[in-house]
Amino acid sequence: MTAVPAKRLCEFTADQLRERLTEALTLYVDAMRYPESTVAHRAPMWLAHMLRPQWRCVVALDEDDRLLGVTYGYQGAPGQWWHEQVRHGMSSCHSTDQVGSWMNGYFELTELHVRPDQHGQGIGERLLRELLREVRSDRVLLSTPEGPSRAWRLYRRVGFQDLLRNYQFTGDPRPFAVLGRSLPLDS
Repeated sequence: MTAVPAKRLCEFTADQLRERLTEALTLYVDAMRYPESTVAHRAPMWLAHMLRPQWRCVVALDEDDRLLGVTYGYQGAPGQWWHEQVRHGMSSCHSTDQVGSWMNGYFELTELHVRPDQHGQGIGERLLRELLREVRSDRVLLSTPEGPSRAWRLYRRVGFQDLLRNYQFTGDPRPFAVLGRSLPLDS
């Protein structure tokens, strides 16, 4: 399939994402190279995330309103699975003050995915910038699989720094990095 420029970026409500959840999860599974069965397993998690404080979702659509990319996030907080995993990992290599300064009141960039046949079109950066444009937190954290990738280049280009490297999240055999940066993003 040839690259199709994103017709537009749109902020989706939770209801809009729910209506297109299978399409969004299929894009996610393709981008992450997960088995197709992951769609059914991830759906309840994505639905639960939509209920979290400051949840925001931005999508890229083509001229036929098909999803080319999706990103979402929310306010991270104690008790959330990712928060607890990252706090534990960071505690092994950072002081309590450093962990606290990053882990209190941050925005968690939970998902950012572009259809694989659309990589290299600038869609990921546009999604990232639009998602974070109105975030009320003063910092953002994310995790991404280790290794050279377009995602890594994007995160480095916009100023994310290493907080935790080669971390093993429960349930995924791959090593991940946790990255963070202050907000707002530079234009």
